[in-house]
Amino acid sequence: MSVLDDIVAGVRIDLAERESRTSLADLRAALADVDPPRDPMPHFRAPGSSVIAEVKRRSPSKGALADIPDPSELAQRYAAGGAAAISVLTEQRRFGGSLDDLRAVRAAVDVPILRKDFIVTTYQLVEARAAGADLALLIVAALDDDTLRRLHDDARELGLTVLVEVHDEAETARAVDLGAELVGVNARNLKTLEIHADTFGRLAPLVPDDRVKVAESGIFGPVDVKRFVSEGARAVLVGEALVKDGDPQAAVAEMTGVTA
Repeated sequence: MSVLDDIVAGVRIDLAERESRTSLADLRAALADVDPPRDPMPHFRAPGSSVIAEVKRRSPSKGALADIPDPSELAQRYAAGGAAAISVLTEQRRFGGSLDDLRAVRAAVDVPILRKDFIVTTYQLVEARAAGADLALLIVAALDDDTLRRLHDDARELGLTVLVEVHDEAETARAVDLGAELVGVNARNLKTLEIHADTFGRLAPLVPDDRVKVAESGIFGPVDVKRFVSEGARAVLVGEALVKDGDPQAAVAEMTGVTA
């Protein structure tokens, strides 16, 4: 069993417990009280680099990263630094996150919010929207073609912008064929947790230029951002470097607007 398989297995166990407490029908009913989703794409398409700043307590590869007692306070600092969107890890077992973190961030900032999780069912997409998310992550490696397409369609129907994440050539082809507008290239292989620094540069040319390309993992400062922008990135998703920085507002600002 790969690391990704193990994570998804745990996600399904926790999901079943939430489904036993709240029905899909009740979740959908709650959408009536949620503000319309915010569209991050104009910011992502604007000149210079956009930053998706992540609220992330720990990871399977690095263990504990940061003590984040108040996700809303961190999110406010990200927003003040010019973050185009804020990613909130909601997976509990490996990342220490929750939907409560997402709700707290939603209440604190007006910028678009990404639910960062291992989404395998429509229920999770409705959960995301009911909690105030504007974007959702779909990881190609975790989904077969039929499920990927169905979840992509369901997310768009809910008004969510979909970040479709890829790790290799075959996954990139699947994302492009899907019509994904926002394609994230993750330098970290979720099956092995290894980082390959050349992944974005290798895969970005396979994604049409009318799509927005997002570089993920291995980003620690403006020098890294500049390299990825030169390879075609319009946005970067940064977690570890920001949560460990003593001044995340300044760190986001330094990574924002970088040109090739």
